[in-house]
Amino acid sequence: MKADTRLFGEIDIDEEKIIQFEQGIIGFPDLQSFTLIYDEEKKGKGAISWLQSMDEPELAIPVMDPLLMYSGYNPTVEEEVLKTLGDLTEENLFVLVTVTIPQKIEDIAINLKAPMVINSDTRKAKQIIVEDDFPVKYKIYEQIKDGKGKTGE
Repeated sequence: MKADTRLFGEIDIDEEKIIQFEQGIIGFPDLQSFTLIYDEEKKGKGAISWLQSMDEPELAIPVMDPLLMYSGYNPTVEEEVLKTLGDLTEENLFVLVTVTIPQKIEDIAINLKAPMVINSDTRKAKQIIVEDDFPVKYKIYEQIKDGKGKTGE
C-alpha cells in the first residue's frame, strides 16, 4: 500500500505492518491506523522510531522503547484496560512511549505516563494513562549523550 507522508515522502507499507488504535491516540482520537518507521540497520532498537499516521500524512510522532532509557519501567495496568488487544504475552507485547524533541535538545524527554501498548500478533494497540507515578517528561539527553540507558528509579 502506498502512503504519502510529510517526513518520508511516498512510502510503500505492507498491510501486515499497519497497527490499529481503535480509540485513536491522545490528542488524535479520530486517527486509528498507524505504521512504525525505523532505521532498518538498527532494526528499530536503540533509536527513535516514527509512528506514522496512515490517516493523516502530516502526522508522524517520534517514539521509542522506554526500556532503552528507563530499565525499571514496568507500569501497573489493569488487565481489563488491555482486553481489546487480544491475549498479550512476552513475545507479542510491544510498548512505545512518545518522545518530545524541543528546541533546546538538552530537554529531550520521553512520556512514561502514557505508553502505547501494542499486540504484535493482532496489530491492535492502545495508548493508556498509567496510574503509577511516572513522569510525563522524563529527560533522556544525558543517557543519549553517554550512549547508554539509565536504570529506572
